[in-house]
Amino acid sequence: MDRIFQIIAVGLIGLAAYFFWTGSTDAAFASAVLGCVSFFLSVRVQMKERNRILEEHRKRDQSDQTD
Repeated sequence: MDRIFQIIAVGLIGLAAYFFWTGSTDAAFASAVLGCVSFFLSVRVQMKERNRILEEHRKRDQSDQTD
């Protein structure tokens, strides 16, 4: 899922560069903002997955200690 957001982010930033090059600054700004949002969503998905894995390890370690 995070790769999808990263690919979308790169595409939108590329689109923003194209819009900026053609002189459409409003469209460039909008696509750049959407690209940034997509990038930060990919970071959020990565962090949620890391936290889920850490929580599983923590629970497993606690159950190993009590046995």
